[in-house]
Amino acid sequence: MSTSENEPHWERQLLEKFAYASLQEQRARRRWGIFFKLAGLAYLVAVLVLVVDWGGPEQLADGRHTAVIYLHGTIEAQGEASAQNINDALDAAFGDKGTAGVILRVNSPGGSPVQAGIVHDEIRRLRTTHPQIPLYAVVEDVCASGGYYVAAAADKIFVDKASLVGSIGVLIDSFGFTGAMEKLGIERRLLTAGENKGFLDPFSPQDAKQREHAQVLLREIHKQFIEVVRRGRGPRLKETPEMFTGLMWTGSQSVRLGLADGFGTVGSVARDVIKAERIVEFTIKENIAERFAKRLRAEATQGAVGSLLGSGRSLFR
Repeated sequence: MSTSENEPHWERQLLEKFAYASLQEQRARRRWGIFFKLAGLAYLVAVLVLVVDWGGPEQLADGRHTAVIYLHGTIEAQGEASAQNINDALDAAFGDKGTAGVILRVNSPGGSPVQAGIVHDEIRRLRTTHPQIPLYAVVEDVCASGGYYVAAAADKIFVDKASLVGSIGVLIDSFGFTGAMEKLGIERRLLTAGENKGFLDPFSPQDAKQREHAQVLLREIHKQFIEVVRRGRGPRLKETPEMFTGLMWTGSQSVRLGLADGFGTVGSVARDVIKAERIVEFTIKENIAERFAKRLRAEATQGAVGSLLGSGRSLFR
């Protein structure tokens, strides 16, 4: 066979080798790509495990200690500062045989009157069933409205001189869109069974009777708030005409008014007042899945309540 006859066969073999090598290289690149993607995913998971607070049960405390529970943020049913979470933490702290005293570390602008009231009542119950275990509130930046409603149940309230304390009042906030609707040519079509079913509807003109009824509700809740403060603070309270008007005071002013008892931090109260310097955290911490589920439920609930109450909210804040 001549050389010219072998050339096409030789070229075809060379092309096949090049094609096979290229295919092998592509497969190798894909394998390395998958490897690096999996490695990156594993790294991300490791970071999440180390950094993210996944919640879960707290480790049981051993020995004499001061139990600390953090009440942080808005007090609401679906938040971390819900009555369910705070009360579960309180029950665990008071039920621990090593607890010498409990500190409620407060940094809250307020929130739901109902949730705050539930926590307040539970503190009073636990103080009755465990009279040997004191509970002190330690205020950080702010202890206002519902936050102070809860703190008023403590044996003593300690603040920083620059803390903000008070706001003993109640509000319902909403908006009125009737003027804007007229300018935009929007017609409100609200059908109800019951003349007051559209109570405080922001898209309808404000009704004088409904407004007065809302004020009656606010005055009643405000009265409950004032009674709680007077009962909790007792003769320490130095009432002034402005005390229950919703104003706030610095920590220094609150001590002078009897809204607080003195200055202190979690560490100083544990060390100098409770005499148990070792601190054990009892705060209920939710994992990511719980937070996400609660947030979805909260948004659904707020939407339903907003439609029932015309987007008005009754809040301690």
